[in-house]
Amino acid sequence: MPTTTWNRHHILSLADFTTAEYDTVLQTAASFQEVLSRRTKKVPTLQGQVVANLFFEPSTRTRSSFEIAAKRLSADTLNFAAATSSMTKGETILDTAKTYLAMGTDIMVVRHREAGVPNAIAAEMDRLGVRVSVLNAGDGQHEHPSQALLDLFTICTLIDPDHPRLELLKGKKIAIVGDVLHSRVARSNIWSLIASGAEVHLAAPPTLLPKLFAEFILESGVRSQDFVISSSPSFPTPHSPNQQLFLHWQLEPALQNADFVMTLRLQKERMTAHLLPSLREYHQLFGITRTKLQLCKPNVKILHPGPVNRGVEISSELMDDPEFSLIQSQVTSGVAIRMALLYLLGSGKA
Repeated sequence: MPTTTWNRHHILSLADFTTAEYDTVLQTAASFQEVLSRRTKKVPTLQGQVVANLFFEPSTRTRSSFEIAAKRLSADTLNFAAATSSMTKGETILDTAKTYLAMGTDIMVVRHREAGVPNAIAAEMDRLGVRVSVLNAGDGQHEHPSQALLDLFTICTLIDPDHPRLELLKGKKIAIVGDVLHSRVARSNIWSLIASGAEVHLAAPPTLLPKLFAEFILESGVRSQDFVISSSPSFPTPHSPNQQLFLHWQLEPALQNADFVMTLRLQKERMTAHLLPSLREYHQLFGITRTKLQLCKPNVKILHPGPVNRGVEISSELMDDPEFSLIQSQVTSGVAIRMALLYLLGSGKA
């Protein structure tokens, strides 16, 4: 297990993560990946602690992997379901959190459709002076730190299974394709990939990647000299070595010589306007197929955070092709990464 000191009490965003913190998470996850390969997959690391999964929004992969991660660490788990909770009787989110606090919860894993809810719960815990940690499992269109970290872990362990680390992605070209506007996964991935020194290319229709999003990125801390918008199929080359983030309104320049392609789900439940002519047209222009992958490097790999709309964001046969697809590896990596995050937050509470 890595010996680096971990001082972070909550994990709410990757915006201020340091290289040392990324590497600590990756190396800790690698240790737990080895544990998960054993016949006995359980360790007593968090024995006696309580992890509460407060999911105010539906989830399959994230919720299940946090639950199994906590159980693999020997923690007790509490699972909250909004539809059958006292919130249907008018209880507030903070009162719900304080109820779980009173039950002895040590770590709260929070997902909500509104941005900022995990931060609000963390602030309330801090105000109360308790040692409860809050982990953001996805909030609105803000961030999804654990998903970005498992994506990072999936890629880094592919490159160096024994010693995954942030610097492995330096200079790699990574395309993020799809509904970037509504994606909290994209926002967290941008932070981690920019920190690694990778060259990040975002590609989507103008309605799903408008200039407003570009301004959001700039306001969030990406330097203006690191940012380029390309609305034509040919993007500026050669470009400044400082430029790390590119926006494209066509797919081809993003895929050209890409090492990895991250596809994103069309989040129709968050679209308040008619942003696409049809799913068929979207797939023709931005759907990832074997033919379009010919623009990428020969050993390109595909990722998707799930759930996948087969035949829309990615062709069904490509999704199931182990030569290109890392989608199942992402699900497996999710357990190791979430074990690492729970361990790092909980190890100081014993």
